[in-house]
Amino acid sequence: QVQLVESGGGLVQAGGSLRLSCAASGRISSINAMGWYRQAAGKQRESVATIRTVGTTTYADSVKGRFTISRDNANNAVYLQMNSLKPEDTAVYYCRAGRWGAPWPYWGQGTQVTVSS
Repeated sequence: QVQLVESGGGLVQAGGSLRLSCAASGRISSINAMGWYRQAAGKQRESVATIRTVGTTTYADSVKGRFTISRDNANNAVYLQMNSLKPEDTAVYYCRAGRWGAPWPYWGQGTQVTVSS
């Protein structure tokens, strides 16, 4: 099992920045990819950004150029730097982990990000 704990959410004005953190513990050897997902009220959960142990990243089109995902392999952590935030970025953000090419089974508890206009 892998445990994921997110932190760093909060309330910010449009145009502001936030940095989310996710710390992984447990059977770290069983995962080689981590990412951030979000779910806005009344909408389906969607992928925001992912990163593999080797550093390959993916981003949703809606966040490209504004969000940056990074990871610290030594400390089993992944981060999401969010700049130029928009009200439509308001959602609960979840950290997720697993092995690339297979369904990722591990989820964090989520952290709320609210962007006011």
